[in-house]
Amino acid sequence: MIRSLYLAGPDVFRPDAQARGRELKALCAGFGIEGLFPLDQEVPPGITDPAAQAGWIYRANIGLIERADAVLANLDFFRGPEPDSGTCFEVGYAVAKGKPVFGYIPERGSFAERIRERHPQAIGPDGVLDVHGWSIEEFGLPLNLMLSVPAPLVVGDARAALAHLVRYLAAGVQGPR
Repeated sequence: MIRSLYLAGPDVFRPDAQARGRELKALCAGFGIEGLFPLDQEVPPGITDPAAQAGWIYRANIGLIERADAVLANLDFFRGPEPDSGTCFEVGYAVAKGKPVFGYIPERGSFAERIRERHPQAIGPDGVLDVHGWSIEEFGLPLNLMLSVPAPLVVGDARAALAHLVRYLAAGVQGPR
């Protein structure tokens, strides 16, 4: 049974991050689930060194993932044609711990199609390689296979992903695999 969700995503970097966290947690509560937002925890005032702050945040977020029954991840592109790297780590950590992960993205299409549409400047002139001549993954999945395979990806927002998660649970399934 999923009673709590770690709310992973680049939402913590938004100018309205605290308000966004409250919004996501209220959305979860509307589905009868406790939302755990990374910014619910504050670095203690005595920790002023940036490296020590980073270490504290890392351990605190790992603690929230450990406490959560599952992860809900905003896997939209962030600062380019890839999801937030911290969110990707959190997804991988949760999967390694055997926790269900549900992700959401804003539009349909394969990873390559989505990059071509939203980040055409990243695509080389042939439309197949990136501007540096590297292959663009194309398995027909909406994100890199390491995210798309272990986590059901819902097209839409957090509300759509939560609705999917609740339907998933109602069908008697405990998590993606």
